[in-house]
Amino acid sequence: MGYEEELQSEREYVAGLYARLDSERARVKAAYQAALGGTGETVMERDNEVRARHREMKRLNVADYGLCFGRLDSVDGVTSYIGRIGLFDEENEFEPVLLDWRAPAARPFYTATGAQPEGMSRRRQFHTRRRAIVDFTDEVFGKLGEEHGDAALLAALNAPRGEGMRDIVATIQAEQDAIIRLDHPGVVVIEGGPGTGKTVVALHRVAYLMYTQRERMERHGVLVVGPNPAFLNHIGRVLPSLGESDVVFTTTGGLLPGLSATAEDAPDVARLKGSLKMVEVLKSAVADRQRLPSSPIPITMKDVVVEITADVAEWARQEARDSGLPHNEARKVFVEIVTYVLTERAIGRIGKGWLSRSDRESWEDMRSGLIKDLADDEAFTLALDELWPVLTPEWLLGSLYSSPERLAAAGGDPSLHRADGEAWTVSDVPLLDELHELLGRDKRAEEAAAKAEAEARRAEARYASEVLDSLVSRQDHMDDEDHLFATDLLFAEDLAERFEEYDTRSLVERASADRGWTYRHVVVDEAQELSEMDWRVLMRRCPGRSFTVVGDLAQRRSPAGASSWGEMLDPYVPGRWEYRSLTVNYRTPAEIMAVAAQVLAEFAPDVRAPESVRANGVQPWARQLSPEELPAAIEEFVLAEAEEEGTSVVIGPPGVPGTVPASETKGLEYDSVLVVAPERILADGPRGAAELYVALTRATQRLGVLHHEPLPDALTGLKKV
Repeated sequence: MGYEEELQSEREYVAGLYARLDSERARVKAAYQAALGGTGETVMERDNEVRARHREMKRLNVADYGLCFGRLDSVDGVTSYIGRIGLFDEENEFEPVLLDWRAPAARPFYTATGAQPEGMSRRRQFHTRRRAIVDFTDEVFGKLGEEHGDAALLAALNAPRGEGMRDIVATIQAEQDAIIRLDHPGVVVIEGGPGTGKTVVALHRVAYLMYTQRERMERHGVLVVGPNPAFLNHIGRVLPSLGESDVVFTTTGGLLPGLSATAEDAPDVARLKGSLKMVEVLKSAVADRQRLPSSPIPITMKDVVVEITADVAEWARQEARDSGLPHNEARKVFVEIVTYVLTERAIGRIGKGWLSRSDRESWEDMRSGLIKDLADDEAFTLALDELWPVLTPEWLLGSLYSSPERLAAAGGDPSLHRADGEAWTVSDVPLLDELHELLGRDKRAEEAAAKAEAEARRAEARYASEVLDSLVSRQDHMDDEDHLFATDLLFAEDLAERFEEYDTRSLVERASADRGWTYRHVVVDEAQELSEMDWRVLMRRCPGRSFTVVGDLAQRRSPAGASSWGEMLDPYVPGRWEYRSLTVNYRTPAEIMAVAAQVLAEFAPDVRAPESVRANGVQPWARQLSPEELPAAIEEFVLAEAEEEGTSVVIGPPGVPGTVPASETKGLEYDSVLVVAPERILADGPRGAAELYVALTRATQRLGVLHHEPLPDALTGLKKV
């Protein structure tokens, strides 16, 4: 059969797959609508059914384009088509007509080579546009042919960048596939230089885990932590495009519900806050609020005055601390001890001469009455709030920062002082999270909130009941011309029923709103920037210690970040983390990478730059300008790039109009990049060198540099224009 005949045959087969996909969609949509209008089940059962059908619809919808991207032929004559999702024959539900790319049988599509064909005779890759096959390329094992993936891979790499990261499901390379399918239950560290695809490999690894561990993953979901909102927006389409939606995306500054911090501290302050030494500072700050009275506090009970003395408070404080409970929850122990001592002393004075301890019933009756009196005694409540107050993380940390005296008492560095204690930064988030653990819950506030919520539910239920009553009443008094549809009554019944105790939010909504939510798996990108305190937070979020950690130590800019993976991970998962590296640069052309490698050699001579998989023949350039000429040159670049297909960015040091700092472009990629004032970026020491390295490696096609001062030595090889 000739090429054209084979092409037509493949087009017909893929058209049949789309027909099967459309049939499945229609079936699932009908089931979804039936679930929405279902009757007879409980609210919980109906909502679970609706959610399940909705997930299935989303899984089918992601495959509208690029459904099938290849075919495998085995030496035994078995042909398998590989695609974004799996589909089965309509007549035989056990006969696959399309293999999911994550299925074990699909693995040779990514890993078979001429030297190790894995039982395959041919690999065919389709080039598709929307629902149609444009053409295909073959690799016949055992014969001279293209290296696997070159044609499809280079086409993908040379294509203009869109608004977000694309999945690589059709062009996964063997070294990437080995990491994606790695069978390791603990922490997997993926390190690679710029352009090696470590982020997209990590996301595909999540999709693989969610496919192979569906039930476990769906109950708790996955957390993805990235360096900034722009990066999260950039990668946000990848997992949904692979049919996975039970994923929460956030930055370290967004790990506390209701608080989003984006400001950064000065490097020295960030380093201090990121150290585990801050745990002891916070513990001391909490202990500092557990006070003893400077003089006895008088409390009147039944016309008898008793006192909370220092020795009573000290006994109560020690018992509360020894309970092991968080501060707010240990308050109950403190109150119980103080209450016991005061009531004992009061009873002894009130019953002097007529009440003996042997009369336990009368003694306890009197104690019960005194306890009730104390609960309503304003002086007693004020005393407790002074000696063992209910604390919130925000109030405690804010008051610690704003008071040099309290900082000193807690053993904190004086540089942590600031006038506005609650001007939160990214480095404050793990400290606030630690305080949530140290303080525990404020049960009084929770009880008040629960009471208000219960009242709101009762009001809503009354409204629903009134709707139902009015419809029933209307039915009883209808004229013959009036019409009352059964769906009206069903709606009212459903409305009333839905006020049962059941959370109908999606997993992502519930997890995002719950600080105590724990995830089945966590992905940490740009992980070299995370501090010891950041890791402490993330380990709480995943008790099973199942992580995919992505980073490049050579690109670290945070003074509180990692200098080695072991220093961050060994305290939590000793012997349970696996290291993998990616060495091929799929993003940056060789011409640009040669320039970036010179910068890398200056500040990290022991680190080898990743090897670019392609060259594009476009030389990066540099132009020297006066400060007055700079704005016009930047505008010229922006206008010229607006005429080109693809994306562009201007990166520069802080304070240069029209530029963004390199830190905001980490993990992102653009067709064209203009770097402004590299000499000023580089002037910020090792941190500046890492910033410049990041800036130079964002481009996939073109790189230009504008400078005023002489170029740094590492950039003198740029073409002068």
